[in-house]
Amino acid sequence: MPTVEINVPDHIEMQIAQLVDQGEFLSQEEAIEQLLSAGIKAYKTSGPIEEEEGGFEDEGMMGHEDEYVF
Repeated sequence: MPTVEINVPDHIEMQIAQLVDQGEFLSQEEAIEQLLSAGIKAYKTSGPIEEEEGGFEDEGMMGHEDEYVF
């Protein structure tokens, strides 16, 4: 498995450490790997989609510019 070095803000590192301390993950490495995987999966399912004709491209999904449902 490739090794990746990342820099994260202190508050994120503290949240990861807290999840490990609470037993949600066995280690910081496992936490980061699983959280990144979950983020990528979430992005793929709710990320940018191609526009379809007759859609709401100028308006939000509920008919307002700033209102979106996820």
